[in-house]
Amino acid sequence: MPKDSPKVSLDALICREAFEVQGQQGQNIGRNIPMISIRDLEKSSFFYPFLRKPDFQRETNEWEAQKICEFIESFLDGDLIPSVILWRSSSSYYFVIDGSHRLSSLIAWINDDYGDGKISKEFYDGDITEEQKAAALEVRKLIKATIGSYKDYQSLTQHQGQVDQKFLDRARNLGALGIQLQWVEGDSEKAEASFFKINQKAAPIGETEMRLLKARKTPNGVAARAIMRSGNGHKYWSDFSQEKQNEIEELAQEIHQLIFEPKLKNPIKTLDVPIVGNLSTAEKLEVILEFVNMVNGIDVDDQLGEDTTGDKTLELLKNCKKVVQRINSNHPSSLGLHPIIYFYTSAGKPKIGSFYGIVTLILHLEKTKYFSKFIEVRKDFEWVIWQDDMVPQIVSKHGNAVKAKEKVKDFYVKIIDKLLQKIDKKSVIKDIIAEKDFGSLKAKTKSNTNDIQSKEFSRETKAAAFIRDALPGSPRCKICGGYIPSRLNSIDHIQRKADGGLGTLDNAQLTHLYCNTTFKN
Repeated sequence: MPKDSPKVSLDALICREAFEVQGQQGQNIGRNIPMISIRDLEKSSFFYPFLRKPDFQRETNEWEAQKICEFIESFLDGDLIPSVILWRSSSSYYFVIDGSHRLSSLIAWINDDYGDGKISKEFYDGDITEEQKAAALEVRKLIKATIGSYKDYQSLTQHQGQVDQKFLDRARNLGALGIQLQWVEGDSEKAEASFFKINQKAAPIGETEMRLLKARKTPNGVAARAIMRSGNGHKYWSDFSQEKQNEIEELAQEIHQLIFEPKLKNPIKTLDVPIVGNLSTAEKLEVILEFVNMVNGIDVDDQLGEDTTGDKTLELLKNCKKVVQRINSNHPSSLGLHPIIYFYTSAGKPKIGSFYGIVTLILHLEKTKYFSKFIEVRKDFEWVIWQDDMVPQIVSKHGNAVKAKEKVKDFYVKIIDKLLQKIDKKSVIKDIIAEKDFGSLKAKTKSNTNDIQSKEFSRETKAAAFIRDALPGSPRCKICGGYIPSRLNSIDHIQRKADGGLGTLDNAQLTHLYCNTTFKN
């Protein structure tokens, strides 16, 4: 399996449910059940329909195809598998305290749903991403090639004929195989405490995921979850009115599309790329949560407390939409920042430090009403940040991209100020380095690739070659001189209509939406 094999999304296979009232006692009935059989995980059983994950459970998407296949194979061969830990609520739901990936893998195999089947399609309202489909296809092919599908085993019980002996032995064992169970005693608080204790010891929850789990009822936590899944998946906003639920989902989908679409393909063969490129699920989750917090001035995740009505969540989402529209959209306020220039390296790798810095810069420009000054020097500003990218050094000096965001913003403001002072663009970075306001920065040096022994071009080299040759041919705004992203442009009257300008080709010019609708006017 390749090292970058995609993670398989099994999140839809066990529904989430709130523990309901804190302190509620669990049910005694069922706690003496030592094992569940394979039949108990079929949709028509009396067990699976009542199986639940706590609403604070992280997404079930940490296993790759190989691991899922190996687990199912171990199950079929009767190997020792750690027990699944459950807690039964007073509402008679079976909550998974530990073992969600194990149960979900078996449920996926039984229902032939590895993130793209009937259960998943209903869960995500038909909106299955291309990555999710690709991961599902990979695991399905691997299952078929190594152990066979659940339907294969079902049909074998009716038509045993001449088949592989190991396959036949596994089929005969299925009726006796099951998952061992352990039960958490006590109330919902005990069950929740057990969940966090077990998951932190056995399979540590990532820092960002833990932050979101603890802030799951806060407006920024709900907003981040909604954006992450483009308004689909488990509805952390289901307690709000239907009208507000619909509005949250619509806003989240718009924001997700503006940040992460069109989908980035590697190596890069088009300059029509998203603001934020391909990231792992954990990285993407962190970017979204930090973006929501930055835009809304939230310093501590639980700063706003619980949102009981949905009003605050909507407010945060609207603020996020306004900022991302300003970055790159077809809205009249859009600066149309070309993603390649602002958010990628010359080799096509995403720069999250630059994304945070630009978001912080836009908030600063909004507050200081400085947009017109930025537009005045935008062409040279883009030249400077593309030729001399100091952001990685600034981020490195501050530990991470989040901590560095204010310094990156200050760095951008310093460039703007120097250009407004008519400092030659080729001298701007030299001046900034000499002033040492950002510590000891080193001038960019050309990387030496002449000693590369391989005759094959790497993905990065292919992307760098494409960007190098394609970028100079990209259109520029006739008002500010900055690069214009694909699809997001405006046709402007050189001579205004109010001054008698006609809709002729000679009187048309390509511009940014902001330059046409705001700066020019």
